[in-house]
Amino acid sequence: MNAALQVLQERGFIQQCTDLDGLSRAMDQGPVTLYVGCDPTGSSLHIGHMVPFFALRHLHEAGHVVIALIGAGTARIGDPSGKTEARKMLSYEQIDRNGLSIASQLDRFIGFDGRTAFTANNKDWLASLNYIDFLRDIGIHFSVNRMLSFEAYKKRLETGLTFIEFNYQLLQSYDFLELYRRYGCRMQIGGDDQWGNIVAGMELIRRVEGVEVFGLTFPLVTMADGSKMGKTEKGALFLDPEMVSPYEFFQYWRNIPDQDLTRFLLMFTFLPVDQCRRLGEGKEGGINAGKERLAHEVTRLIHGLEEADKARAAARAVFGGEGMDRTAVPSRGIPAVDLTKGIPAVELFAMTDLCSSKGEARRLIGQGGAMVNDRRIDDLETLVDASWLREGELLLKAGKKRFFRVLPE
Repeated sequence: MNAALQVLQERGFIQQCTDLDGLSRAMDQGPVTLYVGCDPTGSSLHIGHMVPFFALRHLHEAGHVVIALIGAGTARIGDPSGKTEARKMLSYEQIDRNGLSIASQLDRFIGFDGRTAFTANNKDWLASLNYIDFLRDIGIHFSVNRMLSFEAYKKRLETGLTFIEFNYQLLQSYDFLELYRRYGCRMQIGGDDQWGNIVAGMELIRRVEGVEVFGLTFPLVTMADGSKMGKTEKGALFLDPEMVSPYEFFQYWRNIPDQDLTRFLLMFTFLPVDQCRRLGEGKEGGINAGKERLAHEVTRLIHGLEEADKARAAARAVFGGEGMDRTAVPSRGIPAVDLTKGIPAVELFAMTDLCSSKGEARRLIGQGGAMVNDRRIDDLETLVDASWLREGELLLKAGKKRFFRVLPE
């Protein structure tokens, strides 16, 4: 097997391939141009989106040419794959803003040089398509029966599939064809929920151009307990630091189940395989040291070394005692005069990210999970005032691992 594919296989990326032996031979003959697409339906990627881009970076480092396709054209329709209902329609202006934001995030992660790694935008060829000509030239190659056999469409038929969504596979297939014509792209990669769309694009190129191209998909990552990977108390683990702070991002990885450690080190870091396995087995300082290394590596890749160092220092500080730097822990200020008067504990927790409402704060306190500077809040009527300050702040704790700093100002 080609060395680059061997790396992906060792790290647990490969789920399905249209022709693994043929792809291996093609890669042995020289650089292959490949792409992964991402529809900008939101302003930020989350970590679940990143599995194909980690693989993309491995392939780029192995010498292949990589394209990150921003789907500002296909986002106008919405991919039905993996969805139980139609996506909310966004304005074209919002889609374009989202596309610029996501391209910037990917640039920080991949490092686009404009030659061996670059972005393309399918709006450039989809936005001006003539629908009649498109149906005559492209739609003629698609069988409705064949399309309905793919899992993405079969699932949506149970809840209702709109005609506009039914067109999505044709458009994504056309993307593959257009990228082949423009850049000689011969491979599409993506999550396994994209298998049907990738195969359709591959078959379209074979019919229209008479050329053999390839598709490769990766597993949809879940936690060891079967739960969806990348879900936090606040929702998805977004890359945008305004949506999920680097400290919260770090803490997600630091608190994964022990049995997920080796797998996540292999998929979400670029540490050598042998080192990933040693860390995952606790052979380099124990399991907790391995989790901290994972958290630092992934945070560094997404947010940079400085933010990763700050997040690690803050995590050590909140768990290791006073006198250490906790500035990376999420925080907010409150008027000092309010603290002097005293703030009901329920209100205090409700004004932080630890609780979304007073009702949630009451439940947290009632269950014995609320603390302020190591003092447990047992009474819903408790007032927190300036006498509770320690080192000029209130360090709120929800449960065992979630912290928030409140600072008088």
